[in-house]
Amino acid sequence: QVQLVESGGGLVQPGGSLRLSCAASGNFFSINTMGWYHQAPGKERDLVAAITRAGSTNYADSVKGRFTISRDHAKNTVYLQMNNLKPEDTAVYYCNAGEVTYNSGGRWLTGDYWGQGTQVTVST
Repeated sequence: QVQLVESGGGLVQPGGSLRLSCAASGNFFSINTMGWYHQAPGKERDLVAAITRAGSTNYADSVKGRFTISRDHAKNTVYLQMNNLKPEDTAVYYCNAGEVTYNSGGRWLTGDYWGQGTQVTVST
């Protein structure tokens, strides 16, 4: 019902910036929460930042003051502006669409969806 396409990852030096984008498409009525998670090798996938349809945001402590999440409802797109990047930010970043409402066979259903991931590497 929902496809998430991420872009913007890459290689950056410490202290640099990147902007990730995630565009949602498909046959759905609404998306409540959109967010970004990251997963480093051998570690669990953890929340980086999330934003609700109403505009409430939530950030991991490690990125507060450095990362900013925003959302364009008209484009069904979520952005993650990452500044002052550190080597420990290196990971695969996944976009998530949560509480997606869609109609299937006349029934209203909800589901969660993930993007394919984009690599962010912070290194000299």
